[in-house]
Amino acid sequence: MSAVKEFTIRWGMVIDIDKCTGCGACMVACQTENNIAPQPEASNKLRSLNWMLIYELNNKKSYPDHDMAYLPRPCQQCGNPPCVSVCPVIATDKNEEGGIVSQIYPRCIGCRYCVAACPYHVRYFGWFDPVFPEGMTKVLTPHTSVRPRGVVEKCTFCHHRWNYAKEKAIFDGKNPKDLPEDAYIPACVEGCPSGAMTFGDLNNPKHKVYELSRSKNAFRLLEKLHTQTQVYYMSRREWVRKQGDNYLANDKVIGGANHAHG
Repeated sequence: MSAVKEFTIRWGMVIDIDKCTGCGACMVACQTENNIAPQPEASNKLRSLNWMLIYELNNKKSYPDHDMAYLPRPCQQCGNPPCVSVCPVIATDKNEEGGIVSQIYPRCIGCRYCVAACPYHVRYFGWFDPVFPEGMTKVLTPHTSVRPRGVVEKCTFCHHRWNYAKEKAIFDGKNPKDLPEDAYIPACVEGCPSGAMTFGDLNNPKHKVYELSRSKNAFRLLEKLHTQTQVYYMSRREWVRKQGDNYLANDKVIGGANHAHG
């Protein structure tokens, strides 16, 4: 696996699982912002397509010790993305400042190597053309293209919002490479009613995610794979942190203070 590429700006997300209520507002915000067609039957795995998905976790204990949590899962924006190295046509890449893994739909040939390589299952192949309910095509957002069948798609941290934030900074005579807190946030973070999601530059000490990602309760999914993701999770509950990295029964939990911060 190739080395992690360094960027001056590294956009990232910290999700406080202890605050997440599993309401699904982030999923709805994502689908609306990115023109993802609604499906009449969400349990149909062949047709359902979600750039943001919420998993239900539990500690596998009976009442009164039973406990549960919800884990929202966008693209983890790996620092060392397995999906990039397997793409034969460079339809997905990680070269732009900011460290967001791109997805260029017109280049995609639908081979689905990236789908197989992603350990987080965040990539979706469109088997069918999107079908929107009557009248809904009039309210599609102009920010994101509608993808045809035959290509792979995924979360891009609402990349178009970053472009707009940079344009606004330039118009206001400010430095587009030093955006203030919340000048650019994805739709899912904006729509979260419980404040469980925080977004910003992981390299910028002036942004909240800088400190949050270094919390002793912070962890990343499947950290043992060394994918160096730019999405962090937080929980005070040890069983939640264990499930985030598939720990075995007698494994020792690696806390946030000890995990590699790349």
